[in-house]
Amino acid sequence: MELSQYFKSIIEQERAAVVICNLQHEIIYMNPAAVTRYKKHGSLIGKSLLDCHSEASNGKIKQVVDWFAEDVSHNMVYTFRNEKEKKDVYMVALRDEDGGLIGYYEKHEYRADETMKPYDFF
Repeated sequence: MELSQYFKSIIEQERAAVVICNLQHEIIYMNPAAVTRYKKHGSLIGKSLLDCHSEASNGKIKQVVDWFAEDVSHNMVYTFRNEKEKKDVYMVALRDEDGGLIGYYEKHEYRADETMKPYDFF
């Protein structure tokens, strides 16, 4: 089985929204959690992420992408804390096998206590 199928399965099982953009800021993929989270906006695949944000936010997004492009070691930036949802948010660079920048995504890390019981699959 091709490794990409495993990666796709990981992303699709992620409980946090994952929205992947290319370097033109077009949304090229949304995992099921993202589709559910942003469903009031309709289908966003193929649309510009910049249309979903303020002018100030768009400036920051472009600034981060420029920073990603400067060096292959520039791969993640903390962007903000959402206290209501108890999560930290990061922008993460996506690179090809040669280290070239090919896109980016927003990573959500929840810091709330887990509500699932350990090994609760019965």
